[in-house]
Amino acid sequence: MQLSSDVNVKGRKAVGYWLLTCSGMVFGAVVLGGVTRLTESGLSMVTWKLLGEKMPKTEEEWITEFKKYQQYPEFKIKNREMTLSEFKYIWYMEYGHRMWGRAIGAVFLIPAAIFWSRGMFNRALKIRVLAFGALIGAQGLMGWYMVKSGLEDRFHGASDIPRVSHYRLASHLGLAFILYTLFLWSALDNLLPVGTIQTANREIVKAARKFRMFAHSCKGMVFLTAISGAFVAGLDAGLVYNSFPKMADKWIPDDILALEPKASNITENPTTVQFNHRVLGTITLTLVSAMWLMSRKRILPPRAYTAATAFGIMAWIQVILGISTLLTYVPVSLAASHQAGSLMTLSTAVWLTHELKKLPK
Repeated sequence: MQLSSDVNVKGRKAVGYWLLTCSGMVFGAVVLGGVTRLTESGLSMVTWKLLGEKMPKTEEEWITEFKKYQQYPEFKIKNREMTLSEFKYIWYMEYGHRMWGRAIGAVFLIPAAIFWSRGMFNRALKIRVLAFGALIGAQGLMGWYMVKSGLEDRFHGASDIPRVSHYRLASHLGLAFILYTLFLWSALDNLLPVGTIQTANREIVKAARKFRMFAHSCKGMVFLTAISGAFVAGLDAGLVYNSFPKMADKWIPDDILALEPKASNITENPTTVQFNHRVLGTITLTLVSAMWLMSRKRILPPRAYTAATAFGIMAWIQVILGISTLLTYVPVSLAASHQAGSLMTLSTAVWLTHELKKLPK
């Protein structure tokens, strides 16, 4: 009987480490995708094949690939002076991002098939695994759908910079965040069994449950702020006002409602998009800080205190990274760190809410 129990524990941990690896690879894909965007490499590959594009090996093949790129708006409008060696750099960046995404599919699919065939998934995990597979597929398709928007013949003149649709960029990033969160949560289910609070006091339990709802709300705000950041990235809104806390010496800039209809400013006006991201970031930081203070006055499972502290620290680090990125005109290193920071902040939020999942009723 003990042997069977040991086997079950080992199997559970194996599944957990596999899920954690998948979440780590999604994390890497988000960071790599951010660097690809920041280096303006995303439109260098103008075709998409399910199992991967062939890498040019000879100079003739590189020239052929470069000629394909020259047929599209980014080269015609923005990069007419680009050399072949410069093209190779951005092509390698995009190729690396795409192949990393395909590697995620392989690292997920092969072990999933093995674990499933050996009966190592319960019914709930089988449903999750199917959802993971669907999300990975949707993420790949959304990635190409996003790139395709930057290859369309809809850009005119030097002032109309070819770029992907910021709506599709936000969708692509949002799917990655959802996939990462689900992988991480499921990994924690297998690797870090949660505790609870041992009390019959209804008031203590009620307070802990209210704290859990608040922690979930903070997690939701982190996600929402990150998605608003995707709109900032998609519109290059981080380069509009590079001062803090005011925007051009004003708390509310003059051009915040410059577009018609007014509602379109929320997602189309770079000034408004940056303003909204600032506001959401400030609100999120305030809520997370309040959550940390609240955690000191609640009876919670032991590890929840550590998770709450980690969440609070990451929220402050993330805001500092965001402000630094803004004030230094969005350098690649800081901007990539800021994007990675959003996932790290979300990770601590997931950890905290996971620690609170088994509170008494």
